Amino acid sequence: MKITLLAVGKTDVKWVKEGLDIYTSRLGHYAKFSVEEISGIKKTSALSHEQIKEKEGALILKSLKPDDYAVLLDEHGSEMRSVEFAKALEESMARTGKDIVFIIGGAFGFHESVYNRCDGKISLSKMTFPHQMVRVIFAEQLYRSFTILKGEPYHHE
Repeated sequence: MKITLLAVGKTDVKWVKEGLDIYTSRLGHYAKFSVEEISGIKKTSALSHEQIKEKEGALILKSLKPDDYAVLLDEHGSEMRSVEFAKALEESMARTGKDIVFIIGGAFGFHESVYNRCDGKISLSKMTFPHQMVRVIFAEQLYRSFTILKGEPYHHE
């Protein structure tokens, strides 16, 4: 089983890349983990937000395999504490046995076709974060989840 973080747009901020590298390396001890980036849509000034979401949605759907377990990182998703996320991750891995793909959408969110394809939605916070920052926050939470599941001393309750 493999876990992928799929994100719309390229990472161009040095500290984001460095943070992702740290957690990608740490996650390698627990699971096959990778970050995949989908190039953002070019020349969007003539497009509506809905058209941008539709084009990005098509790229997201094209990146998914039919048997991937897809989870959107979405403001309308379930909020949970780190321990609850660890338990949900463990249950998903045991129940589905599928590759899990966590998806970060573009600036305007997800197209309806992506919502229809997803198997779950989680929210990292009620607050809004820059999409590049979300990559590091999520990778840290995924790492934290594995340390919780293994009973390691990283997380403090």
